[in-house]
Amino acid sequence: MKSLFRIVTIIMMSLMSMGNALAQSIDSHTIENVIAEITTMHPTCDVESLQRGVNQAASLWHSEDGTAQEFAEFVVNHYATTNQERQVLFDKLCKIYEVLLGTSNQVSVELNIPTMLVGDEPTAIDYIMSAFNPYSHLWDDLYKNKVAFITILNFPHYTLSEKNTLGMQWSREQWAYARMGDMFTSRVPAEVNQAIGTAAANGENYIASYNIMMGHLLTEKGERLFPEDMVLLSHWNLRDEIKSNYAPQPNAHEKQEMIYRVMQRIIDGSIPQEVINNANYDWAPYSNKTWTAGTPIVLQDEGTRRYEIILSHYEAMKKADQYETMSPTGIIRNFDGAMEMSPQEIEDLFINVISSQQVKDVAKLIKKRLGRKLRPYDIWYDGFKSRSSISEDELTALTRDKYPTPEAFEQDMPRMLQKLGFDEETAIYIADKITVQGARGSGHAWGAVGRWENSLLRTRIGREGMDYKGYNIAVHEFGHNVEQTIDLYNIDYYTMRGVPNTGFTEALAFVFQKRDLQLLGYNTIIDDNTTLDIFWGLYEIMGVSLVDMRMWQWLYAHPDATAEELRNVTLDIARDVWNNYYYPVLGEKDSPILACYSHMINSPMYLPNYPLGHIVEFQLEEHFAQLTSPQEFASEIMRIYQLGRLTPNQWMKEAVGSDLSTTPILNAVEKIVRK
Repeated sequence: MKSLFRIVTIIMMSLMSMGNALAQSIDSHTIENVIAEITTMHPTCDVESLQRGVNQAASLWHSEDGTAQEFAEFVVNHYATTNQERQVLFDKLCKIYEVLLGTSNQVSVELNIPTMLVGDEPTAIDYIMSAFNPYSHLWDDLYKNKVAFITILNFPHYTLSEKNTLGMQWSREQWAYARMGDMFTSRVPAEVNQAIGTAAANGENYIASYNIMMGHLLTEKGERLFPEDMVLLSHWNLRDEIKSNYAPQPNAHEKQEMIYRVMQRIIDGSIPQEVINNANYDWAPYSNKTWTAGTPIVLQDEGTRRYEIILSHYEAMKKADQYETMSPTGIIRNFDGAMEMSPQEIEDLFINVISSQQVKDVAKLIKKRLGRKLRPYDIWYDGFKSRSSISEDELTALTRDKYPTPEAFEQDMPRMLQKLGFDEETAIYIADKITVQGARGSGHAWGAVGRWENSLLRTRIGREGMDYKGYNIAVHEFGHNVEQTIDLYNIDYYTMRGVPNTGFTEALAFVFQKRDLQLLGYNTIIDDNTTLDIFWGLYEIMGVSLVDMRMWQWLYAHPDATAEELRNVTLDIARDVWNNYYYPVLGEKDSPILACYSHMINSPMYLPNYPLGHIVEFQLEEHFAQLTSPQEFASEIMRIYQLGRLTPNQWMKEAVGSDLSTTPILNAVEKIVRK
């Protein structure tokens, strides 16, 4: 389940790049003169840092900020010439930005409560305010009062390439200073960033209420396969219902086939609009016929609505492109910027796995276990998990009894942490900084930004309590919250808070989620089946991610695309990826199923973080397997997640002693298959 870490990050990055006009650069003569003046006055100053800071500040200085002479005077007056002066300035800026970003986060949390949490149905004003950002002019103002320029001048920005090379020798303080340098790298008008925030909020609201009334689905014979009150959110709950039907239960295979057909209709837009989040109609997804109170009725298809929302994200991103001289497209800002990995680097990692012989070997094992030909939805095969042999009804009965309310889950968190090996004091310390709330959608983790806030665990709990699907997702989000707490409250420098990218928070969420039965009291172990489960999950989500990435590459190559064109191309891309890497293994040529993920709609280009998270997860699990006690496991989580925002590869080296790579899991699967 997607963490809101990235949504909050997008908001913060938007704030950190605001301004009101294209830059008017200061001439090179002025730059050379002011650098010469400072080095003459302070011959022991760091010349390389001075040159970098002056040039970057000059590139963002606008005519309304002052004349060239005023720029030179500003540099002389505000450059910290000694290490002690820079340390004092750094500490003060950290406090300033923590206050500003933390309060901005709190306002966003409060404004989104009506649309994100259970309660009265949101009204028009709630949707308007959830998309509103009252801090949209904040960074504009920080440029105007010159605080932004003081930051740039004294803590210049380093490129990703420079971080990957120079960073290997940096101290923690140097890393912290470099991360301060990431605060201001462009000046994007506030209204443009408001448009980006509005598109994000509209996408969230659309997906949060995309429920399928399962008790109202009919077979072609008019039979109902699912309980009357079952409501599943697309795509997460639909996928998880497919997974749950690998356990022995009535009509399991038929249920999977029906959900697969529902997903196809969601993807191509042929689902009737009125059956979404509406229990007033019965729907036969195979024939696409509908009824109300037993009477046939013709309903309008949803059409291209799904793709109109993607286009709204794209249109908002394009408005920012002309101001982002260092990262001139949303693709670059997402990968080289937020993820700090290039799209090609990520695609190469993914294709290395999904085209491997190991995939074919594991598929043969799954086919043997199922005793039938594989189907496209078997990308969600769940039989490698311990719970696949346990009835979901049994698990749901247990979770509903334990967690009738969000408060019950919150009260149990210290016990769960102690079960994982945390000592009582640390367990209480972490749990006290997490608040559990009932989610209107599938659930998410929303991290704190100021060190006076709690991170939020939003989880879906029905009238009868938390079912097993909800519990499994809640444990995943709990992993996010533990990460969010450790690398905020236990970090050495505020600018180092967080993780390299959201793949690394997903990794810990996966580690927790895998231990959900252990937390319920079942005896489970991390064994070969665990490795196969991670690997098969990689195979599935890497294909989904490639579809998302290639869709965005097509969009940027076709700036005038219509929603209908985007839908058709997205289906073509999904089929192409399927036919190349999945059809030879799972059959059914031209399946569009890889385009089913809701993240494509509400969180542009987020999906690659999931497979990256699984890669990191496996390397973490290999590391954890060498430990001898739960206490060591907990201690290592504390150590590793205090590394903070290093670059991805540097983080992996310091965490587990090796580079970020798919080779370890491919080798491990090969050994298992040989057995």
